Parts: sequence; C-alpha cells; structure tokens
Amino acid sequence: MFMMFQASEPIEVFIGEFAILGLALFIVWRIVVWVREAPVRPDPWDAEVGNQLAGPDAVEVCPHCLTEQPSTAWFCQKCGSAVGPYNNLMPYVQVFSEGEVFRNGASGRFRNRPLVLTGFVLIALSSSLAFAPVILFFLLANWERRGGGTKQVGDSEHR
Repeated sequence: MFMMFQASEPIEVFIGEFAILGLALFIVWRIVVWVREAPVRPDPWDAEVGNQLAGPDAVEVCPHCLTEQPSTAWFCQKCGSAVGPYNNLMPYVQVFSEGEVFRNGASGRFRNRPLVLTGFVLIALSSSLAFAPVILFFLLANWERRGGGTKQVGDSEHR
C-alpha cells in the first residue's frame, strides 16, 4: 500500500522549502556559469563587410525572394512578403506578417522539424484563437503530406 508522508511540524515544511529554494538557486548558478564559460563564436563578417552593409550604396532586399526593394516599400512587389522596416512593430501591419507565417505553414514553405511545428501551434493558439482550428488543420495536413518531420527528396534547406 502506498503511504504518503505528511509534515506534521511547521519546521519540517520550512526545511523542505529551504532545500527546494537552495536547489533552485544552485541550478540557476550552474546555468549562469555554463553560459559565461561558453566559447565565444567569432563574428562571421569583418569590418569591411559591415561598412558595405551600412554604406549609402547598399540596397534593401526581400528576405523571401531576394528582390531589391525601395526603402519606402511595405511589401515585396514580386512575392508579397512584408518587407517594411517596422512591419512587426506596427499593430495593423503586423497582421500581414503573421498571415505570411500562417501561409508558409499551410503551403509548406518551412523546415519540417518538431520545434517548428510546436512554434506554429503556439503562435496559432496565442494570436487567433477563433481561427486556430482551421490554421492547425491545414498545418497538420501539410505536415503529414510532407512526411511529418522527415526530410523529403528535393527539399531545400532554405525553405
């Protein structure tokens, strides 16, 4: 028979809480030490490339199709992707960026990984609860069609 131990004295409860707090602090301390001791990755661009990107002759491109964009564009003229500098910060225009994420999930232009699927599910549930069942239906149908996390022949790594 399973027996549960109950703390009859308040001091036992205090000692237990103190031990849990100490364990939590030790775990946080180990994570901080682990992050501080992590090797520093070198910057992949040297100063020359940084200066070229910040220069006046640098052109903006669409992150989806790499088409050159004027600096005043809000959407790509070729693929319709949101390209404005503040699209994800402006409440009205942010809806278009979220819609692009959902379209990519429904059409299959994403990496088939469990973490990506988890992100799509969390975004669908948090942003549009009313349409979440529809979004998740198309997302999961596309997930199954593409092999449910296995890389298909001909899949590009940059989807």
